[in-house]
Amino acid sequence: MIGPEKAEVLALQALAWLAGNEELLPVFLGTTGAAPGNLREAASDPSFLAAVLDFLLLDDAWVCAFCDSAGLAYDAPLSARQQLPGGAAVNWT
Repeated sequence: MIGPEKAEVLALQALAWLAGNEELLPVFLGTTGAAPGNLREAASDPSFLAAVLDFLLLDDAWVCAFCDSAGLAYDAPLSARQQLPGGAAVNWT
């Protein structure tokens, strides 16, 4: 299991990966409402990092591409997301 600090590091890696992806970065910015000029500042906010992982987790192909480039297991982004704000598993019973 991954802790909150490692989850933030993984989310920062995902943000860097998105920033380097000319095709996905505009989609990410449009989806989150973030502006390119404030990504550095926003990266210090755990809630924003959670949004980065939420976006990444929307598409299995994105998860695979990110994990392949970072040398991570495919379940790492979801494990990290669960450690950030709003990521606790919901128990509906």
